[in-house]
Amino acid sequence: MVIGFTVATLMSCSSEEVDPDITVLRIGHSLDTQHSVHKAMEYLGERLAYYSNGTMNVVIYPNSQLGTEREMIELLQIGSLAMTKVSASPLEGFAPEMKIFSIPYLFRDSEHFWRVLNSDLGSALLTGIEDYRLKGLGYYDAGSRSFYTNDKPIRQPSDLSGLKIRVLNSPTAVASVRALGGAATPVSWGELYTALQQGVVDGAENNPPSYYLSRHYEISRYYSLDEHTSVPDVMLASLPVWNRLTDTQKEWLTKAMADSVQYQRQLWKTSTIESLAKVKAEGVSVIYPDKAPFLEAVKPLHESFNGTPIGGLIQDIKGM
Repeated sequence: MVIGFTVATLMSCSSEEVDPDITVLRIGHSLDTQHSVHKAMEYLGERLAYYSNGTMNVVIYPNSQLGTEREMIELLQIGSLAMTKVSASPLEGFAPEMKIFSIPYLFRDSEHFWRVLNSDLGSALLTGIEDYRLKGLGYYDAGSRSFYTNDKPIRQPSDLSGLKIRVLNSPTAVASVRALGGAATPVSWGELYTALQQGVVDGAENNPPSYYLSRHYEISRYYSLDEHTSVPDVMLASLPVWNRLTDTQKEWLTKAMADSVQYQRQLWKTSTIESLAKVKAEGVSVIYPDKAPFLEAVKPLHESFNGTPIGGLIQDIKGM
């Protein structure tokens, strides 16, 4: 039984002999096959096959083969794709509480970040997605996002003035970059290299592995590690597909996902260190700016949420 079809995947498996006793979950994502998330998905498949004694497995479609993140979310909602990985920021269009991850300088450090994600609050954010026909399976580490630019380094917020900075398709991400002085410009990940190359945008913001694996360093030669946001990747399942699984199959998938999360976090640490070393070796100027002016610049944005549900979440997170 193959769970999760699009026209593309249906065509790709039309000549396959599918064992009716094996449940195949099809996964789409937008990342390179060298990315830690892709490797974690492969490990998810290995663990799922182990727990299910070979009666469940996954087929992975990387590099946006099945569409953009938003398009794959929509495929999940109608049950035409089993699983996908998306950044938490675009999820705010489906689950408004997810905008919490696009608010800059909310998390003090990595330890604080994971304390929140592993808490009841982090679990509640995943559960809330179910109202939108999506099942949150877990969080993958995506580190911290920092600015990289084509023509000048970012040492303080004023350096962003007049620069068009690519952001995730999230109103809160747009507001955050504007609060820091940049002109926020949503561009899809698959189009960003060309957008940087042609000057459609002057820079972007992302974590070190994504900056390196995308080869954006070939154009954007300044990388300023201001670490303004920590936006996790979220592994999603289609709720219609999830509901078709047996209780035992759900248990197997949950256990395999937990193993995959721990495996990816280990890979992420190594990948971050290696990526920074490699871009430095390629001649990229890596800047470590003083974060104090950046924190000061976003205070009005934090305060703008006072008296709202998001404001309550901000206070809960700061209090952890």
